[in-house]
Amino acid sequence: MEEREVAGLRCSAVLELLSDYLDGELAPEARAGVEAHVAGCNVCERFGARFAAAVQTLRKLPAPAGQEGAADRLKARLGSR
Repeated sequence: MEEREVAGLRCSAVLELLSDYLDGELAPEARAGVEAHVAGCNVCERFGARFAAAVQTLRKLPAPAGQEGAADRLKARLGSR
């Protein structure tokens, strides 16, 4: 993929922020930057749409048996490092 800069952000920076964007974990300024970049970059727009669809599909799947709370435990462990 060709690295482009749109709205002050490079494609690689948008990719790094995409998960946090979809999770609603970005500060308003960062969120606006991602949205401005995606509005002007058709490559990131297409990839972002596919990535968002995949994340939404995965979120709809039931948790494997015995794995309830696994995501919270993982986040807690990662946060402690």
